Amino acid sequence: MTQARHLRAEGFVFLAAYIACIPVANWLIQHVGTVCPPDGPCLIPVAPGLMAPSGVLMAGLALVLRDLVQRRLGVTYGLAAIGAGTVLSAALAPAPLVIASAVAFLLSELADFAVYTPLQKRGLVLAVAASSLVGLVADSLLFLWLAFGSLDFLSGQIVGKAVMVLLTLPAIRWLRNRDERLSAP
Repeated sequence: MTQARHLRAEGFVFLAAYIACIPVANWLIQHVGTVCPPDGPCLIPVAPGLMAPSGVLMAGLALVLRDLVQRRLGVTYGLAAIGAGTVLSAALAPAPLVIASAVAFLLSELADFAVYTPLQKRGLVLAVAASSLVGLVADSLLFLWLAFGSLDFLSGQIVGKAVMVLLTLPAIRWLRNRDERLSAP
């Protein structure tokens, strides 16, 4: 397999993982947590004294994966992934959360896209970290406000998503270094 074909195939793996984050997040939020109230999301501790719905882990990962889809497959695939993810997010959300889920997903991913696109020329790790930070804050604010009219879990949401982003940065750095080695003459 040529290098270009390998990188394109890798992009489709990133795309599949990105799309998979959405149903996994929905499943986690309904089934996995240290506390699972009957009328609310399952919660996990994300820092001392901070709880968040368990789906935050996949939401943080999705922001990073979307950036990698764009890196490997281009802007068109990155935007198409956002569109597909928005539809899937709305389709899988519990009825009372459909609008909050879809709007938060769409706007946070577009915010991520808007930051990542110009920054990627300055460095992959910087672009992923900065765009994910903007996206995770937007997602947390929008979802909590639209779904519950409350920002009670805001700190936990931001910390939980940020932890997942931070955990991916060594892999992003490795990917960047590998790409540079592959493209060297």
